[in-house]
Amino acid sequence: MPEQTSAGSGSFLQYLAGNLRRNGRSPVRVYTGFVIAWALFFLFWTVLPPFPGLTHNGMAVLGIVLWASVMWVSEAMPTGITGISIPTLLLITQAIPWQGGKPPMSIIFAGFTNHVIWLCLFAFLVGAVMQLVGLDRRIALGILARLKASSVGRVIWGMFFVNIVLGFLVPAANARAATLLPVVQGICRLLGDTPEERAAKKAIVIQSLVYGSMICGMFIMTAHLPNMIMVGIFDKAGFSNLNYLNWMLLQAPYLGMFALTQAWIRWHFGTRKVHIAGGVEALQKKYDDLGPMTMPEKVLLGIFALAGIMFMTGKGSFIAELHHQPLGVIGLLGMLVLFAPGLMPCSWKSVQEKTIWGTFLLLGGAMTMTTAMTQSGLAQWLADHIHAWVVGMSWWQAILTMMVGTHIIRLGMLSNVAAVAMLAPVVFAMAPKLGLHPVAFTMLVCDTDTFAYILPTQITAAVIAHGTDTFSSTDYARAGWVSVCIAIAYGLLVMAPWYALWGMPVWDASAPWPF
Repeated sequence: MPEQTSAGSGSFLQYLAGNLRRNGRSPVRVYTGFVIAWALFFLFWTVLPPFPGLTHNGMAVLGIVLWASVMWVSEAMPTGITGISIPTLLLITQAIPWQGGKPPMSIIFAGFTNHVIWLCLFAFLVGAVMQLVGLDRRIALGILARLKASSVGRVIWGMFFVNIVLGFLVPAANARAATLLPVVQGICRLLGDTPEERAAKKAIVIQSLVYGSMICGMFIMTAHLPNMIMVGIFDKAGFSNLNYLNWMLLQAPYLGMFALTQAWIRWHFGTRKVHIAGGVEALQKKYDDLGPMTMPEKVLLGIFALAGIMFMTGKGSFIAELHHQPLGVIGLLGMLVLFAPGLMPCSWKSVQEKTIWGTFLLLGGAMTMTTAMTQSGLAQWLADHIHAWVVGMSWWQAILTMMVGTHIIRLGMLSNVAAVAMLAPVVFAMAPKLGLHPVAFTMLVCDTDTFAYILPTQITAAVIAHGTDTFSSTDYARAGWVSVCIAIAYGLLVMAPWYALWGMPVWDASAPWPF
């Protein structure tokens, strides 16, 4: 029988703390985060007067952003529950103005209607089916055996080069992360459960799905959607002829940043001595023992290839534009095919048990928060105040301040595309007033937005990676803040001189356009 405790407030607190400990969580950390999150929410919603230039609605949204950020970092509540609670708080606070006495449900739940979330759900479902039929293990073993990747470092570098290849074919970082998700999961399952091996899994997932996909996206114009936003702004202002080759020449040094993040992540997680058990020979034997590919594996691989072709041939593809369907519609079509009667031997019950529904809720809530920040004017208010800080600064001080400010804004925003769409026009207009080259200044500031590595909810690829359950939000933040510092330093010390070498000195607004 369960142990009986005496009545009273003390015993109830022990009951709560005991439940947390049984789930491997620290009561002090959890309840500290829980109290701080709610205190910040009520402080900004009901106590503090609106800051100058910010409406009451904007203050309410700011309170929700702080609430969600603290909840996610402290993991006081499951991340998915925090995500689905964001629309609830938007309803309670009426942070998005009601019309005719009715809440604007289409805005409040905008995150759950965005096409990106359906792309991610497709990736989650494919990952679940891959596990059930064993295709993820076959792919993982095949890649590792051919790369002779017996060490964690070799695995990560192998996945980095896969990201570069996919960058030419799949025009979105989140789509690449979704494509590689089941492969990386299969690789992680080859490792054991010792502390060192668990740390190695964290390094593999973070570097392969997040850092690798984002850094490679900087190099290829169509591999990262914010690139296209900036190119469009530049073209309208007369800075034209930024074709694929010119863009690659300007952004090529970013590939070198992966070596720095790799060195940091390997040291931070202590993966230098972690190897796949048995080495290359054992990996090859395990792959050979799988035997010929089964019919379910072939069918699933065919569905996966079909989706990949559609990703490659959508709008903006330099291969061929065969359709203009957004990524989410491709995901929905993939689900229709995946669950056609009799195509897969898996029951729906077994699939849903392996599908990461919590991450689905997390993603929808975070995207709703991004919409709320824009609708309430909070995002623009933050950007305007950052502009006021940089007046009178030297070029490097202005860039550094804007970079740091950008990362502060991004704490509560998921969409890199939405953030750059909001930020790029403001930064581009600021440059002449500060005497800086508009293209170089805009690229340096907006590129650092891509490396928002503090919370998993800042980048869709990180949300996908977080869904593997190999690392916590705290693990991610501890590694990420140093990676953000690396990105900021890299922009100032490497990219700014590189742009100057190609005729775009950020400190000279009058420099002629080199292209």
